[in-house]
Amino acid sequence: MGPHPAVAAIRLAVRRVLNDILDDHGRTPGQAPDERPPSPLVLVACSGGADSMALASALAFEAPRLGVRAGGVTVDHGLQAGSDLRAAEVVQRLRELGLDPVESAAVSVGREGGPEAAARDARYAALDAAAERHGAAAVLLGHTRDDQAETVLLGLARGSGIRSLSGMAAVSGAGGRYRRPFLQLDRQTARTACMAQSLPVWDDPHNADPAYTRSRLRHEGLPALEKALGKGVVEALARTAQLSRDDADALDAWAGRAVAGVRDADGRLECAGLHALPPAVRRRVLRRAAIEAGAPAGSLFARHIEEVDRLITGWRGQGAINLPGKVVVRRQGGRLVIRQG
Repeated sequence: MGPHPAVAAIRLAVRRVLNDILDDHGRTPGQAPDERPPSPLVLVACSGGADSMALASALAFEAPRLGVRAGGVTVDHGLQAGSDLRAAEVVQRLRELGLDPVESAAVSVGREGGPEAAARDARYAALDAAAERHGAAAVLLGHTRDDQAETVLLGLARGSGIRSLSGMAAVSGAGGRYRRPFLQLDRQTARTACMAQSLPVWDDPHNADPAYTRSRLRHEGLPALEKALGKGVVEALARTAQLSRDDADALDAWAGRAVAGVRDADGRLECAGLHALPPAVRRRVLRRAAIEAGAPAGSLFARHIEEVDRLITGWRGQGAINLPGKVVVRRQGGRLVIRQG
């Protein structure tokens, strides 16, 4: 008798990602030992919740069968009393699954961008550091289709364009470090897989705390949408994410090609050439140029780019525009000059 269907589903998702990682590192399962490059190390980021525990269990099962080394990292955000004890418990559970190396990383969460963004920034910094320290080929993250749907709705609320609707990528980070095997699986599948394997899970109280935007969306917003529109909302939003990502990638590539045709020898942008581009492409060229000039990507919003765009589409002798990072944009003689002031 085979594994429970939920367990089979999470294992298949992880197996596919591990095979992708092996392909990326030039190793084929079944190669003779003397022909193989060193076994890549894959880490799982695990909070102890159902999604990441299911992911850890699937990694522990599949990795040895493919000749991949498997380890784990849990991040202690220090935001709750006893968080260090909770992290120690997660480390123990990961070791019991057979993962090695396993470690807990304590971080200090700042306040920039709000509590959720600050915690996320601290978490990824710790995961980056762990991956570098251990020479890991990849870090697996337990985001599910439900997480993807929430991310799309949060992007929609920000009103910052198609890229914000594209959600989380299956592969992201420097060199494709982060992999999300569960983006096509729902949250309930991961929880069921844990139950079927008698894996203890921890439900983070922050996930039910109405002080957090994502928590309100999860417990109030999405259920209201499902009640009004039917149960297919989560799947439809996840599909929207993929379609939006494909479109955004195509427009980014177009903008990358277009910039060479509108930039002069001094690095200035020709307004006539910019005006001839479709708005979606032109704004991407402008955003890229602002970032190259020193504007921080995370602080550069759609309203900033719209202001710069009006120097091209609504030119009436406006003065210079100040962008984050002390970047100044001004129009001079039919050219757009973007540089730090």
